[in-house]
Amino acid sequence: MRYKYFRFIRNENLFIVLLAIVIGILSGLGAVGVRFLIRLFQELFFGGNGIALLEPLRRLPWWYKVIAPAVGGAIIGPIIYYFAREAKGHGVPEVMLATLLQGGKIRPRVAFIKALVSALCIGSGGSVGREGPLVQIGASVGSSIGQIFKLTEKQVSTLVACGAASGIAAAFNAPIAGALFAVEIILGDFGVAAFSPIVISSVMATLISHYFEGDFAAFMVPPYRLISAFELVPYTILGVLAGFVALGFIWVLYFSENAFENWSFPEWLKPALGGLTIGAMALWIPNLFGVGYETINEALHGSLALWFLLLLIPIKILATSITLGSGGSGGVFAPSLFLGASTGGVIGILFHSWFPHLTADPGAYALVGMGAVVAAATQAPITAILIIFELTNNYHIIIPLMFSCIVSTLITTNIKKESIYTQKLKFKGINLTEGREESILKAIPVAHVMTSPVTYFTFTVNLETICDVALKSPQHVFPVVDEEMNYRGYFSMGELKSVLFDKGDLANLVIAEDIIEGTQAVPVDANVHEAMNLLGRNGMEELPVVDGKKLAGLVAAKQILEIYQMELHKRELAMAVVSKKKFNDLTEGLYVGGGYRLDELPVLDKLLGETLEATNFRADYGLQIIMIRSAKSKKEVLPRPEYRFQKGDRVLVVGTLENILKYQEQEELSSHAYQVTSA
Repeated sequence: MRYKYFRFIRNENLFIVLLAIVIGILSGLGAVGVRFLIRLFQELFFGGNGIALLEPLRRLPWWYKVIAPAVGGAIIGPIIYYFAREAKGHGVPEVMLATLLQGGKIRPRVAFIKALVSALCIGSGGSVGREGPLVQIGASVGSSIGQIFKLTEKQVSTLVACGAASGIAAAFNAPIAGALFAVEIILGDFGVAAFSPIVISSVMATLISHYFEGDFAAFMVPPYRLISAFELVPYTILGVLAGFVALGFIWVLYFSENAFENWSFPEWLKPALGGLTIGAMALWIPNLFGVGYETINEALHGSLALWFLLLLIPIKILATSITLGSGGSGGVFAPSLFLGASTGGVIGILFHSWFPHLTADPGAYALVGMGAVVAAATQAPITAILIIFELTNNYHIIIPLMFSCIVSTLITTNIKKESIYTQKLKFKGINLTEGREESILKAIPVAHVMTSPVTYFTFTVNLETICDVALKSPQHVFPVVDEEMNYRGYFSMGELKSVLFDKGDLANLVIAEDIIEGTQAVPVDANVHEAMNLLGRNGMEELPVVDGKKLAGLVAAKQILEIYQMELHKRELAMAVVSKKKFNDLTEGLYVGGGYRLDELPVLDKLLGETLEATNFRADYGLQIIMIRSAKSKKEVLPRPEYRFQKGDRVLVVGTLENILKYQEQEELSSHAYQVTSA
């Protein structure tokens, strides 16, 4: 710990807890501030008291409803584009990215920009929620405090999770659900060291929210009780439908984001066009405006018609997807609750009309549906269950709620690996369903780190020759092969030492085959993570690598650790580029120390159509690719072996100036050859 001004606090965990209290207070204040801003902007744009939205909308002329969200988009577009592009979208994936790959580092300005643009987007009619922004704002507060006190990456990540938990807790008055949200989605770690400060921070945020706004209820939840065991049938059907609704939401959302990103139109103007589209849709269905809590409350009390609930599901998915895809700022949590209430309301109306004495009122199904869609979309059933439970304070809801949430989650996880949060990062080549180390090591083939050629012995070589050669080799493990280089096994220096004292007596009696102690080997097409697991299970520093039956080389734990550090540095550079968004900032090149330079280069014509793995880029050009800018998708993605180069692609590389200049010479020759051919 490097917080020199707090040496009187000798216990590190105590210090983290104290910081968690501060984060909870600041995040709670942030949540109160965001809610105030939403009410303020909503009142400015639509009138009324800033709370109810549907009633003021009925009094406004049609053209105003169309223009208002477009004006809001026109304001937030330039703010996001020029000041904090991380504030675009729903925010939670950016928090997960910072926690796993950036040591929890989030720019302090994100909290202020996110609060402003999210409140503007929601207040002007954007069809998004406020929970995602509160998570990102709280996470930014936690990260800033961690960076101020120069804490370790793990400690900063814990404080980021504290802020995220505080955001959810303050949004719903649900401290337990907030804490579980942080550990289930943001950290994926239920360790006590991390969980304790998260719980405390979550409780503090809830207390602050209570102090300023009272013990408010996010939703007006009707009383509930389980009528009969028969109800598990409709709740099962609800879980299945909720799973498919969540899948549809995820697909449409990211289809919209890709469509808008690939559209060659000024990025800072896209939110205005998105707002214009939402305004046109809301002419017929004003319920699409804002967070949608009024509509959710109507569904909970069974006051919406069946046909209207059926219509709301696809329209809400489309409206939220357009708002976020065009560059608006807001969360997907409230839209998921909206979709769940609509889906549950449909099931409730149908079954209550068919079996009125065996089923509860439709509002009960709307309530359970809220949890089921959230669980399926986020793939976090524990968080979803606890949020609904804390909203109702009714134990009787737990049985159907757990049942539907688990069913809906099983549907989505069996069809789609990524959640609504991790899908965004998957498109960038970042797999956050694994830990940081696994994600990096699984991306590196064993072939990139193995040593070849190596010292090996044919199985008939005698002990005297083995000792003479092995004692001069830096290896710890020696493969044994037959005359055709087929791998037979290995022996280690430890095994060799056990017979070394009898060298004179056994020199011509013992051969390599006699001292084989194992046959384990790493396939050449395996990844480094698999190799590290094999090394760990066998307690070895090195293992032979085989290509089919043939010996291909040797892989060592030391080499893996070195390559991991190198890849980690590459990803940190890549994340810096992502935050800048455009490669143009680095076209002049940037020295990164150790004689290495960071530079942007076009892909050579001869590499077009080839996969990154097939090009053997690092070996041929002496350059490390840390980022690829795809010409087709116009996105920055981390390099993956299966990525296929296309015309117009550009790469961000690290290498010596000499190797960069050599590559550029080949580029000029390739370009000249292309011009001659074209002529």
